[in-house]
Amino acid sequence: MPSRRKSRRHALQILFQLDMTPQPVEQAIHAFYDSLYSELEETAPDADPFAEKLVRGVHERRPQIDELIERHAHNWRLERMPAVDRNIMRLAIFEMMGLRTAPAVAINEALELARRFSGEESVAFINGVLDAVRCDLEQSGALVPAKAHSAGRSRKTA
Repeated sequence: MPSRRKSRRHALQILFQLDMTPQPVEQAIHAFYDSLYSELEETAPDADPFAEKLVRGVHERRPQIDELIERHAHNWRLERMPAVDRNIMRLAIFEMMGLRTAPAVAINEALELARRFSGEESVAFINGVLDAVRCDLEQSGALVPAKAHSAGRSRKTA
């Protein structure tokens, strides 16, 4: 099973493909695995359950996620953003909302993806939008505030 960081890269690649070529989610996931498969190899690549969970989750909540991005990406329409950037943000927001990943972790992982697949300007933009979304979600009660996440950890380790 791949690391979560690698799974996030896989999910980003699948989401990017879905953005460029609209198709059923399952078809995009299978196409991704097919692209990894080499005719020289005897076995197909292993499934990546975390990547699949991310892709399906983003797809199911995409209208809600996109509304959050548009609300906090001042002066930017979603369709005018680079596809990589909007899909990185979609992943991070789904992780915070749908998987209850600590916001600091979800945002940091998104910034790592942006550094790898986008430009430095995008890193700052993505960070700003995701931080604003995080604040919005915390204020609305949709997220556990960051202090509660770290407090929970310290109690477990003490």
